[in-house]
Amino acid sequence: QLQLVESGGGLVQPGGSLRLSCRVSGFRSSYYTVAWFRQAPGKEREGVSCITTGARTTNFPNSVKGRFTISRDNAKNTVYLQMNSLKPEDTSVYYCAARRVYGDTSCSGAASMYPSWGQGTQVTVSS
Repeated sequence: QLQLVESGGGLVQPGGSLRLSCRVSGFRSSYYTVAWFRQAPGKEREGVSCITTGARTTNFPNSVKGRFTISRDNAKNTVYLQMNSLKPEDTSVYYCAARRVYGDTSCSGAASMYPSWGQGTQVTVSS
């Protein structure tokens, strides 16, 4: 079972930036895909972005395309979500999730595909 720990959330003004980190442990390999999800109060959890073993990336909602960038550093077993030009509607709890794969398998924005989850980190965008 992979263990995930997120960090980097906080309070930021509209137009600002944050970088979230997801540290992955419990697996002696880089063969896992990681996705970021978010959930705002009263809303369903939505996939934000994912990255494959080979660093192929996908952003899911149109609202984050061009603003959010996912990346990974396999030497540090860490996946990042760089969030720029933040808007109040980006306010959510952000979760990273992972699943073990064999090879450079495509990643998914479906929460049900990921058996391992972090505890979440709050991102609040407000003036």
